[in-house]
Amino acid sequence: MFTYELIETDNKKEFYNRLNKYLDALLGDDRDWLSGLCNASALLYNLMPDINWAGFFLYRDEELVLGPFQGKPACVRIPIGKGVCGSAAASLKVQVVKNTEEFPGHIVCDPASRSEIVLPIVKGDNLIGVLDIDSPVLNRFDMEDAKGLGEFINILFSRIEYNGVLV
Repeated sequence: MFTYELIETDNKKEFYNRLNKYLDALLGDDRDWLSGLCNASALLYNLMPDINWAGFFLYRDEELVLGPFQGKPACVRIPIGKGVCGSAAASLKVQVVKNTEEFPGHIVCDPASRSEIVLPIVKGDNLIGVLDIDSPVLNRFDMEDAKGLGEFINILFSRIEYNGVLV
């Protein structure tokens, strides 16, 4: 059985080192993509301070489709290039939004969200989707978060077997 303790530190590098060790232990030898994404989003939601949504949108048929997540119900489909998630998918670049109200075309799923970070997930030359995390706190995310979450994604997608098929 997997167990964890809350990560109580103000040092982001230490936080992500511990979070990523938890992810590694949680995944174990299981390579199933669905359970991996479900548990990864639950781990983020329960351990990251000051967030109100954590999850995945997966690329399918030229759009992002809602995948495993934790938080309030969300938009099911996001066109590539639209909103923060669609912008990350189109540019293949991390989007760190300090104030969602100032992001042109921001798609509001939860009006309590004030800041957001979205990381594209790419394997080889293929867009797999995005990791999206929202916070009710302005300026919650920075490039230190992007680095730690980038490693989180690398661990996750090096371990699970995802072939792009959503059923």
